[in-house]
This record gives sequence, structure tokens and C-alpha cells, in this order.
Amino acid sequence: MSPQNGSLMAPADLVHTFEGLLAAAPASVREARSLVRRELPGWGAEDLVDDCVLIVSELVTNAVRHGGAACALRLGGDGAHVYGELFDPGTGAPRMREADMEATGGRGLQIVDALAAEWGVSWPESGGKIVWFVLGGGCLPYGALHRASGAFA
Repeated sequence: MSPQNGSLMAPADLVHTFEGLLAAAPASVREARSLVRRELPGWGAEDLVDDCVLIVSELVTNAVRHGGAACALRLGGDGAHVYGELFDPGTGAPRMREADMEATGGRGLQIVDALAAEWGVSWPESGGKIVWFVLGGGCLPYGALHRASGAFA
């Protein structure tokens, strides 16, 4: 599914939402993990916490390394699934790489791809990028959270 051709849920279907700004600093990765661990259990999404923590860790790490400035994390869901977006102002396109067995990095998007039901990248007209993902049963298409709480861009 891509952001352009997925069907959209009504904003009322998003029972829970969270948004937060994260500094372009390594400590933001730990902060983002804490936010996920704090928010998702209250949404009835306890089974998705570990996967969401890993995905958010990888995306925030990439944003801190390559985005160049603060990033914004947005999460939403209904207990059965979680939709997430990470916006950063960087212009570089995220891409999966083949890391050799000795490499200590380069596997972040492979982890995202393995854990997420769907994920992708969108390019706001105002610049930067949004890396989005869906976790859990069924599929919360791209745009549902975006329409529920307003655009990053």
C-alpha cells in the first residue's frame, strides 16, 4: 500500500493520539522509546509496545543522524493497531541497505520492514519527509492520523 492509493479511515476511528517534538540529539532516541512505552499500554496496545519501540528507535536514530534538526513523532491507534509518523526536515531519501555480517549499522530500515505491516515515505510540499508505519492487526492506512490531527507540513 502506498500513501497515494490506500483507503482512509475516518478520524473518529483514531481513539488515541500522541505528538511530540524531539531534539536532533542522541538522547532523543531514549526519549522516544520512553514515550512509546508510556503511551501504548494506555491505548490497550500492550502487545505492540516492543515492536513500536524498535521501529521508533530506528526512525529517530536515522532522523538524528541524517535529518539535521529536530524531528516530530506522531502516533495514533485504536488498541488493535498503531500508526506512526516521524517527520524530519532532511531531504535525503531513506533506503534499505544490505549490511554485511560484520557491519555495526545499516539495518534500521530492514528492522522497520520486518516488523511493520506497512511502511513508507511521503514528501510534504513544504519540504522534509515523513516516514510512516503501521503495526498490528488489520491496516490503518496512511493519512488517517494525518487527517485526524493536522498535517506536519
